[in-house]
Amino acid sequence: MVLLVAVPIMVQNGITNFVNLLDNIMVGQVGTNQMSGVAIVNQLITVFNLCIFGGVSGVGIFTAQYYGSGDEEGVRHTLRLKLMVVAVLVGIWFLVFGIFGDDLIRMFLKGDAQGNDAAFEYAREYLHIMMGCLIPFALTQTYSGTLRETGETIVPMKAGIVAFFANLLLDYSLIFGKFGFPELGVRGAAIATVIARIAEVAVVMAWAHSHTAEKPFIRGVYRSFHVPMDLVKEVIKKGTPLLLNETLWAGGMAMLVRCYSSRGLVVVAGINIATTLSNMFSIVYIAMGSAIGIILGQLLGAGKMEEAVDTDRKLIFFSVASCLGVAILMIIVSPFFPQIYNTSDDVKYIAAWIIRVLAVCMPLNAFMNSTYFTLRSGGKTIVTFLFDSFYIWVVDIPAAILLINYTDWNVILVYFLVQMMEIVKCIIGYVLVKRGVWIKNIVD
Repeated sequence: MVLLVAVPIMVQNGITNFVNLLDNIMVGQVGTNQMSGVAIVNQLITVFNLCIFGGVSGVGIFTAQYYGSGDEEGVRHTLRLKLMVVAVLVGIWFLVFGIFGDDLIRMFLKGDAQGNDAAFEYAREYLHIMMGCLIPFALTQTYSGTLRETGETIVPMKAGIVAFFANLLLDYSLIFGKFGFPELGVRGAAIATVIARIAEVAVVMAWAHSHTAEKPFIRGVYRSFHVPMDLVKEVIKKGTPLLLNETLWAGGMAMLVRCYSSRGLVVVAGINIATTLSNMFSIVYIAMGSAIGIILGQLLGAGKMEEAVDTDRKLIFFSVASCLGVAILMIIVSPFFPQIYNTSDDVKYIAAWIIRVLAVCMPLNAFMNSTYFTLRSGGKTIVTFLFDSFYIWVVDIPAAILLINYTDWNVILVYFLVQMMEIVKCIIGYVLVKRGVWIKNIVD
């Protein structure tokens, strides 16, 4: 059961992150300023991505439980509500990037003025093109999330494979000017990503609307946008904390990078290289978290409370054990991966050590992520808000600001100390899961 749910999610996330990895490496071959500009924008795009993820996930809690209870009409209502939520969010983010994009980019630029000017220009043109990803990404998350929550994990994976090959071919062609295409550098990387996102959403939507016999909730989904007010109220109550949590958490991660960037663009570039590799390895615990949310949601919706508790314990163990192996692999490749990039020795040194730090933290992140999705599956979204984004803004960010600005400690040591503060969240998550505060049917 776990493999049927988790492996396709791992494959899709792995493909997406591998595309980002290739994108990053290819841009890294062009130069450090180009790579830094793209890295800055990707921090901003990540905030948007997780905002959308939080929006659809808040509704998706109900989708999984409706599906577990056999209520197809309830699933249809949640899909409509997701479409309305992402429409509002995309509109807001178009305005944010359009009006404040330049100011957001400049937040990350300190130190070398000449390097900053070049990185700013590359980031600016990259962001303007990447705004074309907003709508396709939002629709992909809406449809793919609903398909997964209703037991279909293979189609989103296939769509991810299509996006992978489209992005790989177009990246190589447009960044370096191959196969008769113009050499566009950073712009080429952005154009390739936009086209790949469009291809991905086309596959998912085409399959969903041509397989209504298998997924009857798709029938008539656009015929009306009526959603019962009781469901809207429940989603607002339980979904809003999740939306805020994902957005504020991503914003907090971007703010941490901004804190570290006070030590110069070499730190931004080093963190970018390290997190690009880490994201590839993180697919294991991220997919396991998604699987936990889906499986537990269906069990809770079906009223199988004891089975949900037993399943959750096994899934958490499996996730942490898997990530111990992943951490060892990361440490092994840490000296070699940064050498791929056309950048300075200082950047490579920082990247190698941050990869090792992230490897050490991988099992902690796996446990923390598993407890987060466990709590979320039973609708405990306010608890997860306090547990996740509230913590990063109240604890992690102030600690990073103090250590960066009021000590002369090496940035790698500062990064390690901030990362290790997540141990407190692991303890809190363990206590909450053990108490069973999440064991609840929210659609009955």
